[in-house]
Amino acid sequence: MASGNVVTKSGGIFIALGANLPSIDYGAPRATLEATLSLLAGEDIAILRRSSWWQSGPQPASGQPDFVNGVIEVDTALLPAALLARMHDIESACGRVRQDRWEARVLDLDLIDYRGRCEIGEAGGPSLPHPRLADRLFVLLPLQEIAPDWRHPITGTDLATLIPMAHPLRINRL
Repeated sequence: MASGNVVTKSGGIFIALGANLPSIDYGAPRATLEATLSLLAGEDIAILRRSSWWQSGPQPASGQPDFVNGVIEVDTALLPAALLARMHDIESACGRVRQDRWEARVLDLDLIDYRGRCEIGEAGGPSLPHPRLADRLFVLLPLQEIAPDWRHPITGTDLATLIPMAHPLRINRL
């Protein structure tokens, strides 16, 4: 296995998926996430690996329903801004309407890491790596399943160190 964040010769791009509301077209959150995998996979995005689905309470804690979460590794020639735009299009197609931060949602797709790039989101592009990934067990645990040697692109910290330092959260593998 390669060192750093290039986990496969053509991968190293990680997307977190989450949902805690049913969608009109696909139903329960887990079914929506399964459908999202099909919507993402196409001629210009290949899914290389996927984690198990995980169930967790909302973060920050609230009265929302539990989330179903997972992480995938993809390969694409799309640049980060174009990939993020595609992800937002898929969220919208599944019925997501962005209103409030940390609201319940039909679908949430986050670009976690793009081959170790470190960028401040400007002109519609994403901040890379995702600025809150180190505090999210619902991202770190699924990421550990598919990329156990992954390291944070800015700090170089490995998952075994990040996981115990993340915000405590009720979480279990489905």
